[in-house]
Parts: sequence; C-alpha cells; structure tokens
Amino acid sequence: MKYFIAIAVSLAMILPMIVNAQEQKIYDTRADAKKDIAEAVEAAQKSNKHIFLQIGGNWCPWCIKFHNFIHNNVELNSFMEDNFEVVKVNYDQNNRQEELLTKLEFPQRFGFPVFVILDGSGKRIHTQNSAFLEKDKNYDKDKILHFLKNWSPTALDPVSYQK
Repeated sequence: MKYFIAIAVSLAMILPMIVNAQEQKIYDTRADAKKDIAEAVEAAQKSNKHIFLQIGGNWCPWCIKFHNFIHNNVELNSFMEDNFEVVKVNYDQNNRQEELLTKLEFPQRFGFPVFVILDGSGKRIHTQNSAFLEKDKNYDKDKILHFLKNWSPTALDPVSYQK
C-alpha cells in the first residue's frame, strides 16, 4: 500500500509538468527557418550580436524546459537578449530541415535541443550538445552562462585579447 501511495503522489506531481510541456508551443511549425535565420543575420549585423539557433520541437520536453529556464532567469535572459539574435528552428516528423541541417554540419547528431551559434555574418562557429548544460533533471545556470559568454561577440573579438 505504501508503494501505491508513493507512486500515486509521484504521478500527481509529474503529470502536470509533462502535460504543460506538451501543451506549450514555443516552435512555429510553419516558420521558414532559412528566412528567419536570414532576418536574424541582418539584425545581428546591425546590433553586433551573434545568432543563437535553438533546434528542436514542441514534442521535446527538454526544448520547452530550456526555453522556460532561460526566460525565467533574469540574468540568463538579459545576457541572451544583449548578445544574441535567437531563432527557434522547428524539427519534427513533418519538417526535418534536411537542407539547413546539412549546411550546419548535422547538429541533430547531438539530440535535441541542440544549439548552433552563428557569427554576425551567418557563419557557423559552434554547435553545442545541450546535455553538457544539464544538471540532474534540469539545466544548470552556471554552465549555460559560461557557454553563452564563451560564444558571445565580446569573447571572440580580438580586441578583448590585446594588451
């Protein structure tokens, strides 16, 4: 009986999170990723930012979790907004983005979500396996901030390293 109660309580706590993650739609399944990236490159050039591609889908609980983790943390959200143009690239059974992902050198090999950093001209400079940004059953703020700082425009500016 104790086990039954423990399982029932666990399910009562977990099910709402799963249902919420499945209901929240952060990816536009009809978006034109190439067009969105081109617009982000144009905006990045004007604002001296890089482009952060979050590739995943509404079917992916870790994709939703990452989106919420960033947006619910003031420091991460501010850093992201100050340094990156963000594009969410939908990947699902109806749109596998084959041409785009080939051009990006197959980031899907790391699973989802996967993050691709483009410089201001649209050149891929880094692909990040999101598993390395996790801690336990969530994301790790310090790991994410470290990752974002390492691929920000300032970090890659040669002036930052001149004496």
